Amino acid sequence: MYIPDEKRYQAMQYRRCGNSGVLLPLLSLGLWHNFGELTPFPVQQAILRTAFDHGITHFDLANNYGPPYGAAESNFGRHMDTDWRPHRDELFLSTKAGYDMWEGPYGNWGSRKYLISSLDQSLRRMHVDYVDLFYHHRPDPETPIEETMGALDQIVRSGKALYVGISNYSPEQTRAAVAELKRLGTPCLIHQPRYSMLDRRIENGLTEVLRKERVGCIAFQPLCGGLLTGKYLNGIPEDSRMKTDGRFLKPGSLTEDTMRKIRALKEIADRRGQKLHHLALQWVLRDSVVTSALIGVSRPEQITDNLAVLNAPPLSEEELAAIDRILS
Repeated sequence: MYIPDEKRYQAMQYRRCGNSGVLLPLLSLGLWHNFGELTPFPVQQAILRTAFDHGITHFDLANNYGPPYGAAESNFGRHMDTDWRPHRDELFLSTKAGYDMWEGPYGNWGSRKYLISSLDQSLRRMHVDYVDLFYHHRPDPETPIEETMGALDQIVRSGKALYVGISNYSPEQTRAAVAELKRLGTPCLIHQPRYSMLDRRIENGLTEVLRKERVGCIAFQPLCGGLLTGKYLNGIPEDSRMKTDGRFLKPGSLTEDTMRKIRALKEIADRRGQKLHHLALQWVLRDSVVTSALIGVSRPEQITDNLAVLNAPPLSEEELAAIDRILS
């Protein structure tokens, strides 16, 4: 029987999510890569327990996380039955729909039919009555924003989700979605964009929209799929994700310009007495518009390692300027 660490909330730091009552941990746990059929169940269990024992209350899923599609949610349902039901009210669970999930015209994009059907399936797989947060995973260029946001509003009013958010929306799409949700009376809690030192696109307007509209932001891939851990500086390790699970991170990512930037960033981290990935996480969290950073791990000890960022000295103006020069 799992008994959580009684001191789990003492060290974690939490930020308010936009204009809401929700507090999220600075580091949240993403169940994207390592909660499908490729990772043994006991390893998954150890990761989840370690995260919660250190105050990480937010577990982030999506309908097609695996592999195969649905496997991460199904495995989480087993974890819910094994460990988490007594602690459900301490957890902030999220899932998403928007990418391909099942065959035919109703298993993709942003129709009311797809979003509501997908969430019903997710709840059954996860063995929960509701999720705390449900996202539309990507914008749909063919479906009116009124229909997609109307589906999110209906989901909240049905009690199947407490809050809703969006992911991968542009600044203009975000502005439109936030306005429609506001008109319907169901505020947009949060936006989940890709954001890292090596991918700063959200700084081209999105963070400004989120700040103005008082919408939270949770960054996914803050370590750029592992590139900002430094593990690829001397080649591709045999146990790396690029070798063992090449669905997303490809050898072509290791361009000469990218490696030059990573080496220069590591020099800054070394001067600070930090690991490169700690610097990368701290940089993503430097602006309070970012509520939380989503980390993905394959071993429980990576959780405790990443938590070192909570006690790192602030980045100086000189260091931030040096980082900007490297990344420009």
